[in-house]
Amino acid sequence: MDNNELWNVVLREIEVSTSKANFATWFQQTAINNHSEACVTISTPSAFVKEWLEYKYHKQILKALRVAAPDVRTIQYMVTPAPLQAARTAAAKPQQAAPGTDEQLEFVEFTVDRATNLNPRYVFENFIVGSFNELAYAAALATVKNIGVLYNPLFIYGGVGLGKTHLLHAIGNAVKQQRPNVKISYISTERFTSELVSAIQNRETDRFKERYRQNDVLLIDDIQFISGKTTTQEEFFHTFNALHGANKQIVFSSDGPPKSIQHLEERLRSRFEGGMIVDVTVPEYESRLAILKSKMQEKKQRLGPELLEYIAAEVASNIRELEGALNVVIVHQARHPHRSLTSGEVREILAKNTAPRRAITAAQIIRIVAEFYDVPERMLSEKTRRKEVVKPRQICMYLLREDFSGSYPYIGQKFGGRDHTTALHAHEKIAKNIKGNESIANEIKQIRDILYK
Repeated sequence: MDNNELWNVVLREIEVSTSKANFATWFQQTAINNHSEACVTISTPSAFVKEWLEYKYHKQILKALRVAAPDVRTIQYMVTPAPLQAARTAAAKPQQAAPGTDEQLEFVEFTVDRATNLNPRYVFENFIVGSFNELAYAAALATVKNIGVLYNPLFIYGGVGLGKTHLLHAIGNAVKQQRPNVKISYISTERFTSELVSAIQNRETDRFKERYRQNDVLLIDDIQFISGKTTTQEEFFHTFNALHGANKQIVFSSDGPPKSIQHLEERLRSRFEGGMIVDVTVPEYESRLAILKSKMQEKKQRLGPELLEYIAAEVASNIRELEGALNVVIVHQARHPHRSLTSGEVREILAKNTAPRRAITAAQIIRIVAEFYDVPERMLSEKTRRKEVVKPRQICMYLLREDFSGSYPYIGQKFGGRDHTTALHAHEKIAKNIKGNESIANEIKQIRDILYK
């Protein structure tokens, strides 16, 4: 079989064991570039996709290849940008700046489309998909392909800085690219309310209604801010009915599901719930690391992999803070062009540029962890290797080191006079588990939420 047939066989095999969202993200615009002797060369659209296939899917690809072509022994990956991506890269290429200047850190200035309010920076191609957002991503893609038919309205909810706005813009930009004549409008709920008030004051309500009811796709961000605004809810109710009745697509984002929006008219709530509701949660470590690598490529910058891993492990709240932490570290790295920052320096940088946590005591950490795992505090200091005790004890040691800045000898003494090497081992083990075990990472996040609430 030729290269195209061979790659299609491999893709069908991978698609069976991969989510639709991840398959669409990582395997679009890939192909077998060359198959000679025992080596297959696979072309990818970007360096980031190349790295991700090597890191995440290499074994799976090799296994599928060997089933279809038993002679294959090795795989090479190469970057072959698609014409559209090459054009986009050329258009987005920043001007060269003098070495060591802050201008090096600038990437591209994106101009918001005044007709649609869409930001061209936010597209599906640079949206990182993980278990935390794959359902929302898949629903957004399906919405683009089935405007006004499949998921209408589409309601995306989740915490601050998790990519909801990115998805709304990505939907709008994809529709705009595929259907240039479709009328699209992105707007925040606050701006919708402000424009409505202005229209009422200037007796231009008819013009206001016409502006929003003529859209084929209406993207409303932060719909939770409609809470308690009677006039806005009344006008939006009629706008929604006009668009929905004409099979025009409506997409919302919110910080919570419709049922959690207080002081919302029941007739609006029922309409919000009448389509597809999907959530976006906090990204797991693997996805945070992928996001950082993608941002590095976008910004044309380089940081050591160990520093990216450290940032991904330390900043777990949301994507916005993750990118903010990365930007700060990049600025500091630019001041030391001839050497890489150490993890200790990065720790200090992040500590100075993130919101300070309230002071906690060692006793509070031990008590909260014991309560979280339903283990008596005294048992954490006993010389026992029972699994239900060892895990909480090691997490206590990790948090005493990370959040209390306790020395290893001090931590060992807090747990029955153990040697400092025991505390060191516990810290290293939990730090490693956080990267590879989503369950442990979530448990520690919950414990910290209790500690700092």
